[in-house]
Amino acid sequence: MRVAVVGAGAIGAVVARAACAAGHDVTVAVRTPIPTLALQSPDGSWADVPATIVASPSQVNTQADVVFLSVKATDTSSAAPWLATFVGRDTIVAVVQNGLDHVARVSPFTPAGARVVPALMYLAAERLEAGRVRQISTGRLVVPTEVAPLIATALAPFRVIGEDDMWSAAWQKLLANAVANPLTALTMRRVGVITEADVADLARGLLGEALAVARACGAKLQDDLVEHIISGTAQYGPQTGSSMLYDRLAGRPMEHRYITGEIVRRGRDLGIPVPLNTVVLTLLDAIDRASAEGP
Repeated sequence: MRVAVVGAGAIGAVVARAACAAGHDVTVAVRTPIPTLALQSPDGSWADVPATIVASPSQVNTQADVVFLSVKATDTSSAAPWLATFVGRDTIVAVVQNGLDHVARVSPFTPAGARVVPALMYLAAERLEAGRVRQISTGRLVVPTEVAPLIATALAPFRVIGEDDMWSAAWQKLLANAVANPLTALTMRRVGVITEADVADLARGLLGEALAVARACGAKLQDDLVEHIISGTAQYGPQTGSSMLYDRLAGRPMEHRYITGEIVRRGRDLGIPVPLNTVVLTLLDAIDRASAEGP
């Protein structure tokens, strides 16, 4: 099987290694050339990912059977040349991004006939520098049931779960992100901050608002999801960060508009009050503007 991974950040590196371990022909597309892609396993050992690394679509001469798009949602349009190169009429494009509306966001950049599907990654990993990634925990990838066997084959032995209700699953992942990402980015601390009682109470307030919006949008979510997310986030360990925290530390644009922004926008459209999420969004917007302006 020919597998392409667009983006060599934390998620892309883990996906690429899994595809290589499954014995496939793997190509990793990067924005800036890197000589190697190295990944540290949860057990602490380092190994290079034996994939072909390309920095220009001109270096690619064949289409892929499966493409994993792992660039940040904010960078989707920049991946258009890669998608035009890797994707054919029979290609499956798994969009491994945060947020909602994965298919609508990516389909305009793919040829007619290509199958674009959401792929929800649960994983603790950190990009240490270009070409070096630390995987903190084992993970799982949630995809539509009908493509799960193919995705599982592409990534064996990585855990792949088929899901019939991807809309509800995407909202559940969004709610998890709506706690860990903004609270770590705002406090400049790792997820251990959420174990503190006052921060946990704030998380409950944020999630309560988000849950009301999600249900109004048709997501089927359980009443105990709020506590499940708070306790589940803490289980990643006090030293685990979040993609939004890593982006803020590196001075990169954050994805808050695709996470908290979705809750606020849809809440307003539906007439559902989301004051806590609105405050968080305002603060994250201000941080992003300051990063863009520079020192």
